[in-house]
Amino acid sequence: MSDPSAWRRCSACKNPIAFGATYWTCSVSTCNQTRTALAFCTVSCWDAHLPVARHREAWAEERTAPARAESSSAGTRRLVRPTGTAAPAAPTADDVLIVASRLKDYVRAKSGYNTSDRVLGPLSAIVRRIVDEAIRNAQREGRRTVLDRDIPES
Repeated sequence: MSDPSAWRRCSACKNPIAFGATYWTCSVSTCNQTRTALAFCTVSCWDAHLPVARHREAWAEERTAPARAESSSAGTRRLVRPTGTAAPAAPTADDVLIVASRLKDYVRAKSGYNTSDRVLGPLSAIVRRIVDEAIRNAQREGRRTVLDRDIPES
């Protein structure tokens, strides 16, 4: 909003509603939810929203806009971050490293066979051994990044 003296704009005519000014709201709860929060500068503006809203029974409620001091922190957003970065959970030897759906799709496309869930554990163990060797190869070369050339040829 470009007008610093305006608290909010009218939901119907878009005229500014000043701090401390009288405004009107709809009595229907769906018009007063946090995301909707309809505010009208006059009763005629409130009346203009009725054909669109199609309320069965509604009336305009008179309210007073907050003073400038009350609303200064209301529109301010604060981003709260955790104090420390949490370390990722240490992987265990039982963790499955294979995406089951991709493996099953591959086996079915390649051979038409089904794949048991019990295959995932042994395949994960094989992947762990290969990755451990690739880590050692990267360490030997003084890098902290595992590259494709670190993976041993089978």
